[in-house]
Amino acid sequence: MFAYIVRRLGIIVVTLFGSSFMLFNLAAISGDPLEELRTSTAPNVKQQIIALTRQLQLDIPPPIRYFYWLKGILAGFVGNIDFGMTRTGQPVADQIWLAIPTTVRLVTGATIIAIIMGISIGIVTALRQYSRFDYAMTFVSFLLFSLPIFWVAVLLKEYLAIQFNNFLATATIGPLWIFFASVASGIFWSAIISGNRARVWGIFAIAGSSTALLLSFISATKWFSDPGLGPIVIFGLSIGVAFAVTYLSTGLTNKAALKSSLSMALLTLLLYYPNQYLFGVSNKKLVYLLMIIALFLVSGFVPLLFSKIDRGPIIRTSILSAFIMGLLTILDKLMQTWRPYTETDAVYFRPIPTIGQVNPLLEPGNFWINFLDILVHLFLPTTALLLISFAGYVRFARGTLLEVLSQDYIRTARAKGLTERTVIMRHAFRNTMIPLTTIMVVDIAGIIGGAIITERIFGWIGMGTLFNQAIGSFDLNLLMGVFLLTGFLGVSANLVADLLYSALDPRVRTGAGKK
Repeated sequence: MFAYIVRRLGIIVVTLFGSSFMLFNLAAISGDPLEELRTSTAPNVKQQIIALTRQLQLDIPPPIRYFYWLKGILAGFVGNIDFGMTRTGQPVADQIWLAIPTTVRLVTGATIIAIIMGISIGIVTALRQYSRFDYAMTFVSFLLFSLPIFWVAVLLKEYLAIQFNNFLATATIGPLWIFFASVASGIFWSAIISGNRARVWGIFAIAGSSTALLLSFISATKWFSDPGLGPIVIFGLSIGVAFAVTYLSTGLTNKAALKSSLSMALLTLLLYYPNQYLFGVSNKKLVYLLMIIALFLVSGFVPLLFSKIDRGPIIRTSILSAFIMGLLTILDKLMQTWRPYTETDAVYFRPIPTIGQVNPLLEPGNFWINFLDILVHLFLPTTALLLISFAGYVRFARGTLLEVLSQDYIRTARAKGLTERTVIMRHAFRNTMIPLTTIMVVDIAGIIGGAIITERIFGWIGMGTLFNQAIGSFDLNLLMGVFLLTGFLGVSANLVADLLYSALDPRVRTGAGKK
């Protein structure tokens, strides 16, 4: 294994060297930084040409100039790495370090949500193969996968920002919208649960009528203008979370796991008002850190009261349930902040922005208002990236699970009398995640590369913007700085993916087959 890793690291070095050499030279000969000056009529144009030639070392052939740039990079081994200066005279490293947090904030959320939603829906479609839900999600996946990101972004700006901000003036839902939403909800849930025709129609009626009643209540109370969940709703949702997580993790037959999860739901209710008080304290960083530590400690200790054997799955179930319930509590606090946020002069009742990373007119100091401002600015670009990327995970998860379900060991597990939940979650799902894990590693590493089109449409300045700016201004140092970082992460992710595949799949071992 050690020899394999060393060999792959050597390949990474050679790959980066070769690709960076080719990119530098191709970029150097493909454009002329002096083009505008050559056609200029300014009286000091010759002096400007001479100064820029010296600054960019244009009098040196590109291959030689590349090694000058590489010398600064290799100086990192002695602690003096130098990415060079941009054409505006700023250090390339400073520009990159400023852009990375923006890109990570923009793309990370979309990537994580796409992975979770895509795999979940992909598994459901595989289990409901050739059902109405499977056909519908296949159509939706291919549709989203084929849509250009800029067109999706424009639609989101129009309907989820401009039209939604107009809707908030009255915050009432029309009868036609309630009708179509109820029909869509009925179709969705009846397709997922499925069954015979009578059962499908029953589910359709229940889901549709429930949605109609809920939307009517939301419209009558103008809930969107002043949203909130409250302790009772959070408690009800927490009970649902407890049952769902327990079912997926250990099965409802594991009473100790179910009791632990339900205990976390009860604690969520009892701690609702103390949490609201802690959310308003001044020393927020320390208090929030202690709250997170207490959450994991309590959720890990409670299962010990209900079981003395096989505690691992029970503790895992309890911690996951508590984590989701904690997110519900935070969501409720953000909803309570919604109205004060929309009433500020900087927002003025139009809370969903179409451009920018934050609202510069918003006064600093209020943690929750500023946090909500960051989230609403993330909403549109995250949704745009999510809709495009999650479709691929749906198709890949579906195909992989169907392939796993056709294996002999799955038929053997069913023949042994194991429940379908155990067969799917403990045998099929775990083996489905082996190829998916390798893809996720590469996608997560690609986060730093940014999203050029999305950043440009929504006015974000991240790694994608730097890359586009470097190409447009013939800024070789900036271009190579961005490429070196993203290229290194890309080739390293392939190595990590191979190692993970080897670790997760006992049938695959690096070096296997050698004599």
